[in-house]
Amino acid sequence: MNNWSVDTKKLRKDKEKFAVWKLEQMVNFSLGGKKIKKEELKKYWKVIHIDPAKRKFLSLFLE
Repeated sequence: MNNWSVDTKKLRKDKEKFAVWKLEQMVNFSLGGKKIKKEELKKYWKVIHIDPAKRKFLSLFLE
């Protein structure tokens, strides 16, 4: 995943913050073209900051 605005080396030191950031990037910007793991999305669902329309759409798959 290429991101010029975040020091990912520093962010990787905190695994939870990195996981949340990575999910947000994947949902909002589709970085890397990788698939999102359903378990990971469920785990961080309440803390990730994503577009409300995308949140509503993704919630259909989490039920």
